[in-house]
Amino acid sequence: MSLPANLAPDAASPEWLNKGDNAWQLTAATLVGLQSVPGLVILYGSIVKKKWAVNSSFMALYAFAAVLVCWVGWGYNMSFGKHFIPILGRPEASLDQKFLLQRAYAGYLPNATVVYFQFVFAAITLILIAGALLGRMNFHAWMLFVPLWLTFSYTIGAYSIWCPGGWLFKKGIIDYAGGFVIHLSSGVAGFTAAFWVGPRANKDRERFPPNNILLMLAGAGLLWMGWSGFNGGGPYSVNTDASLAVLNTHVCTATSLLTWLLLDILFFGKPSVIGATQGMITGLVCITPAAGNNSIYLLVSKWKYTPLTDSEDFCRTGVVQGWAAIIMGMMSGSIPWYTMMVLHKKLWILKQIDDTMAVFHTHAVAGSLGGILAGFFAEPKLNRIFYSVDDWEHYIGLGYGLQSGHIGAGFKQMGIQLMGIMFIVVVNVITTSLICLLIRFVVPLRLSDDELQTGDDAIHGEEAYALWGDGEKFESKHTSTYGVEEFSHMASKSEVEMA
Repeated sequence: MSLPANLAPDAASPEWLNKGDNAWQLTAATLVGLQSVPGLVILYGSIVKKKWAVNSSFMALYAFAAVLVCWVGWGYNMSFGKHFIPILGRPEASLDQKFLLQRAYAGYLPNATVVYFQFVFAAITLILIAGALLGRMNFHAWMLFVPLWLTFSYTIGAYSIWCPGGWLFKKGIIDYAGGFVIHLSSGVAGFTAAFWVGPRANKDRERFPPNNILLMLAGAGLLWMGWSGFNGGGPYSVNTDASLAVLNTHVCTATSLLTWLLLDILFFGKPSVIGATQGMITGLVCITPAAGNNSIYLLVSKWKYTPLTDSEDFCRTGVVQGWAAIIMGMMSGSIPWYTMMVLHKKLWILKQIDDTMAVFHTHAVAGSLGGILAGFFAEPKLNRIFYSVDDWEHYIGLGYGLQSGHIGAGFKQMGIQLMGIMFIVVVNVITTSLICLLIRFVVPLRLSDDELQTGDDAIHGEEAYALWGDGEKFESKHTSTYGVEEFSHMASKSEVEMA
């Protein structure tokens, strides 16, 4: 039977290419990109003081662009390329047309799609780090920090945990879509960099109100909806695992938001909008390492996807089941809430370091929690198929191990998850510190006191809003119903009345 013309293989659509999978993967990658630009650009620019709106947004936009150039230049192959050392791939460019059009190790996709998909994950990691540094980091220092951290920190975590040649991958660590590689890394790196950069100006640290809560919610909404691509793209295929991953993501996030909101009401008496946004973020982060299963892991020694054949297994896709997503949401809405609202005020080290967006709590704590819970709730039946292992000593959650009698295997998996946490923490503390110390020899890490007082206008020569009394108002008397003199008179009269 002949295929329709639009499905028949040709030079642009080789036989191995799955058009449906490729279309979804490109869409999922774009959804993740929209989380950064415009999602976090809007969120950062609106959750800070007005004088920091431009700088905060532009830190995110710059990182997105800079990471892409570094990624195709050397970062992708250092993260997923040929073996170089146990924690890094060989630094090579990903720009050759022949390479980009070849079949990727995910089987049904070209390398160009996988490079793009992995780029948006790398980019958002750097943007999350920026959240800890808003309101005081020298922009020139940030311009140096982004390529250096991507090269010497992100690639180590990605290769070790996600690449089949990585040492933690070989041990069987579970990190579906970046609980360790992205969120724990960004939380620890942001916290470490905040220590070296130093705090905001005292006035900003004492009072730092959002300049536009409605825009903040718009950015948060883009972040939430974009997570459908974040976790839904993890299987590298249009399958039931992608569907369950998306549903688990939103169920956990909604539960976490409501849990955080309830705690705010119970302990502070008011439903905080910013608090609800933080609860949303912790839910998204917590479910990320456990939302589903990543088909990329099927390909340790294979070049084709191994389909599921058992109907029962086919219906039980995912690292965790739906009810576990509810439990994870309750925990992600309460444990990071406790560390942020209670523990932060008691521990000396947390009080000393100025983490503007509380990235340590929303990403490091929540990412670690998700990784640990993935090790507890992991359902081994499908995991054995997805990870291409036949024995019962791999990918068994501790909860399942206690239930089924495979206690040793369950504790082993939990130990691997904890090992991953320790590895990411140590690597990021060391590499981030060395990078900050190196940059400090070139340019100051922190803005000057005068720049801290002025903000955007001193750094970029631009301001976010042209409100009454700000900026240039009239170039000629023909630009308004009122002439310049009348307008000046009215403004002066209004100022007297307000005083």
